Amino acid sequence: MWLRVALDDHASGLDVPFPTQDRPTERLLHNRVSSVDYVLNRSRPAENRFDQRLCGLEVYPAAHRPSEEAILDVATKLTRWDAIYFIQSARRGHVFEQEWAFGLALPSVISFLVKGITGFGIENTGGLESTVGIVLAHLSHFLSVLALYHLGLKLYGERRLAFVSALLHVLSPAGLFLSAPYNESPFSFLSFVGYLLFARGCLDKSRGHLGDAAIVGSGIIFGLATAFRSNGLLNGIPFAIYSVVELRQFLKSPNTVSLRRLAAFGIGGQSIALGSIGPQALAYEIFCSELSDAEPRPWCNKLIPSIYTFVQERYWNVGFLRYWTPGNIPLFLLAAPMIYLLIKSAWDMLIAISTTAGRRRTDSSVPSDSSMLIAAMALSQLVLATSAVTTYHIQVITRISSGYPLWYFWLAQKLSAPVTSKTASGVVTYMVMYAAIQGALFASFLPPA
Repeated sequence: MWLRVALDDHASGLDVPFPTQDRPTERLLHNRVSSVDYVLNRSRPAENRFDQRLCGLEVYPAAHRPSEEAILDVATKLTRWDAIYFIQSARRGHVFEQEWAFGLALPSVISFLVKGITGFGIENTGGLESTVGIVLAHLSHFLSVLALYHLGLKLYGERRLAFVSALLHVLSPAGLFLSAPYNESPFSFLSFVGYLLFARGCLDKSRGHLGDAAIVGSGIIFGLATAFRSNGLLNGIPFAIYSVVELRQFLKSPNTVSLRRLAAFGIGGQSIALGSIGPQALAYEIFCSELSDAEPRPWCNKLIPSIYTFVQERYWNVGFLRYWTPGNIPLFLLAAPMIYLLIKSAWDMLIAISTTAGRRRTDSSVPSDSSMLIAAMALSQLVLATSAVTTYHIQVITRISSGYPLWYFWLAQKLSAPVTSKTASGVVTYMVMYAAIQGALFASFLPPA
C-alpha cells in the first residue's frame, strides 16, 4: 500500500517525502520504484501504456510472437532500478527534473542506435531500446577487457599481469550491472581507453606531436566517460599532476616542447570538464533561461547552478555524511570489502612508488616512466573511496569501482606473489560470490542496487 501511494503521488507530480532514515530498504525502493509509474506511463498513449504492477514490473507492452516474448523477458530482467530511467529517457529524452541525476550520454547513444535500426525497417515493439542497451553494455564490457589488457602491457610490460588483470575485470563485483543497460560498461571502456591513450602520450620518450595528440585524445575520451558518469571527473587528476610537473620544467628551462605539452594537458583537461558542464548547461537552458515557459527552479539562482547537485540532494538525499545513519549500517558493511580493496591497493601502490623513487636515487637502472601515472591513478582511486564513504550511497561503490584500473593490477600482482596468493584468491572468491548474489537480487528488483 505504501508503494502504491508513492507511485500515485509521483504520477500526479507531487513531492513525496522520503521514508525514515532508519528504513534503508524502503528508501531504496522509494528512490527508484516510486517513480516507475510516471516514468513508464505518462509519455505514452493510453492504449499502449505499460502495466503498473510492481510484482515482476512488466516494462514493455505484450509481445505478439514467442520469439519477441523471449527477448523481452531477458530485456525485462536486465532493465531494473536505474536502467528504467535510462531506457525511458532513450525513448523521449529527459523530461522530469530528477532524471538529470542520470547521465545524458547512455540514453542519447541508445536513442541514436534505435533510430538507425528502425530506419532499416525493423519494427520497435517496445523492447528495442532495452535490447540495444544490453548489446551496447556487452560490447563495451568486451572492449574494456581488451583495453585493460593493453593498458597493463603499457604500464608494466608483463603479459601475464595484463592478462590476469583483464580476467579480473570480467569477474568484477559489478556483476550483472556490466550486462544491463547501465553506465558502468561504457564508462569502464572509455576510462580504460582514456588511460591507455594518456599513457602512450606521456610515456612517449620522443615527446613528439603524436604524443601530444594522444594526450588530447585521452582528454576527449575521458570527457565522454564523464558524460556517462559524473565521477569521470576524477580522471582529470593525472592531467593536473602532469601539468604541474611540466610547468615546473618549463619555468626552469623554457622551450617549445614543454609549451606544446602544457597546451595538450590544458585542452585535455578542459575536455574532461566539458563532459560534466555540457549536460548541465543544457539543463540550465531548459529550466532556467528566458526561453523556458516554466518558473525557474531553485537551483537556477545558485552561485554554481548545478542541476546534478540539486537533484541528487533533493530526490536522493545525497550529501556529506547524510548516509551516516544507523539504518544504513548494513549497506556500509556490504560495501566495506570494496572500499578496503580500493584504499589498500592505492596505498600499496603509492608506498611502492615511494620506495622505488628512493632506490632510484642510488640505482639508475630502476624504471621510472610509469610511476607518476600510477601514482595519479592511485590518488584518483583514493578520492573515489573517500567520496563513497562520506557522500555517496555507499553500496554503489561495488559497481562504479569497475571503471578504475589500478586495483585490478594490484590484485593481479598479489595473485602472482607466493606470499599473498592465498589471500588474493580469497578476494577473487568474494568477487565471484558477490557478483552472483547481487545479480540474482538485481534481476528480482531487490536492493542493493
